[in-house]
Amino acid sequence: MEEIKKEDKHPEHQYLDLLNEIMEKGVKNYDRGTGVTSYSVFGRQSRYDMSKGFPLLTTKKTYWKGILHELYWFMSGQSNIKYLIDNNVNIWNDYPYKLYKKAMEKGDVPPMTLEEFVAKLKELPSDHPFVKKWGDLPHVYGNLWRKWPTKTGRLIDQLQWAVNELKEDPDARNAVVSVWNPEYLYSMATKEETSHFPVCHILYQFSIKNGKLNLQLYQRTCDMFLGVPFNIASYSLLLCIVAKILGVQPGEFIHVYGDAHIYSNHMDQVKEQLARTPLPFPTLKISDEVTSLDSFKPEHAILENYNFHPPIKGELTVAGGFFDPNEQKNNPQQQIQKPQEPKTSDTKTSDSKPSENKDIRQSFLKLIN
Repeated sequence: MEEIKKEDKHPEHQYLDLLNEIMEKGVKNYDRGTGVTSYSVFGRQSRYDMSKGFPLLTTKKTYWKGILHELYWFMSGQSNIKYLIDNNVNIWNDYPYKLYKKAMEKGDVPPMTLEEFVAKLKELPSDHPFVKKWGDLPHVYGNLWRKWPTKTGRLIDQLQWAVNELKEDPDARNAVVSVWNPEYLYSMATKEETSHFPVCHILYQFSIKNGKLNLQLYQRTCDMFLGVPFNIASYSLLLCIVAKILGVQPGEFIHVYGDAHIYSNHMDQVKEQLARTPLPFPTLKISDEVTSLDSFKPEHAILENYNFHPPIKGELTVAGGFFDPNEQKNNPQQQIQKPQEPKTSDTKTSDSKPSENKDIRQSFLKLIN
């Protein structure tokens, strides 16, 4: 596999440099609902020019099949994970199981492991009551992109409207799609209607400049190791699909990060990834069969020449979303104690072994320098 010469700055270094910055300067945070520790910085930006290759990260194998099917799931306005499970894409399984597990703890439903829960969703038909109730994630990306609910019951197809605007007016400044709906978020919503699953990439805008379509994403919370590689590729793919529909060339994907963080259980994986040298980006072709949003299918995106370093596995952290302090008070098993800060001037510590942090930090710095 050909590696990039040192004098040519590979676009992937934007991502790697941000990982490095967080490892060196990130501020320690706690998720109040789970007690999970992360380290973060706030307010950064990366830019990926599609003419320089498709930004599917190469310093670890990135799950292209999952990206394809997840984006199709979004674009088709779906919210039930059965489509993903049926296509052996399991990246969303933990979220509906989290709700099932809460009901299980209350004795409302039969005990079931995550594996049994997923297997049941897969074996049952889409119209089965169990699938409809427990497989659905209301108010997530797909149905808010394509079926935004209004007070009159009318549904708004934001993504189609944005495409139409750009067709009618290539200089349009209003081609914006948002999923930040306060009516269904956090304590702004009623407890019955609140979304228990945090929407992370909350707003994006298209703009045509010099005959090229650009897409800028604002992502309020960014899981740098697991989530962000997906997000970069997913929105770059969306950019290329919409450019194909509009009959223009894809330009830049601009990624604006809110809280960019690394979870404490991903530190070793990040160190391994930072020790690797990026490889040339692959290329992407969108089939001429794609003439509209609804005509796109996963097989219409053809990835070529993807060379990569071996995969690096990391555990998904299901954090954030709706927080109910009363629920924790009433359920001792769910009460979270904030860990005590270790008595050291170096706050970037391993929670389980704070005394070893200095050696870990020094070893890490040697690894990346």
